[in-house]
Amino acid sequence: MLVESCKLIEFPSIEDSRGVLVFAEAQQHVPFEIKRLFYIFNTPAGATRGGHAHRRTEHVLICLSGSFDVVVDDGTNKLQFALNTPSVGLYVPPLIWDTELSFRPGSICLVLASDYYDEADYCREYAEFLGQVSAR
Repeated sequence: MLVESCKLIEFPSIEDSRGVLVFAEAQQHVPFEIKRLFYIFNTPAGATRGGHAHRRTEHVLICLSGSFDVVVDDGTNKLQFALNTPSVGLYVPPLIWDTELSFRPGSICLVLASDYYDEADYCREYAEFLGQVSAR
């Protein structure tokens, strides 16, 4: 995959006097069946998250509160995205190295995943990731 396949997804929202409701449906707004979700919060100033790639799993990262940046890397090119609204998510396909950084206090990152947790799906060493990318 190339970093150009990482894309921002704007989710539908309904706003009225009671507030805003944002929704996302698998295979409609999220380009895969959602099998797992997790969220990250209370990230200390200066800390980074991610710093790995997945062999098979697709993700959508959503900033529910606060803001943070995501750097995506295909082994040749890098792009940086700022996530700061709960109505937009970042799609990250397999074999893209992603790193989340610059978390503001109170930030919450929700992650939707296409597969269940499997440690064997992770590339945690950058050299291993580059080997996977060159093998495709």
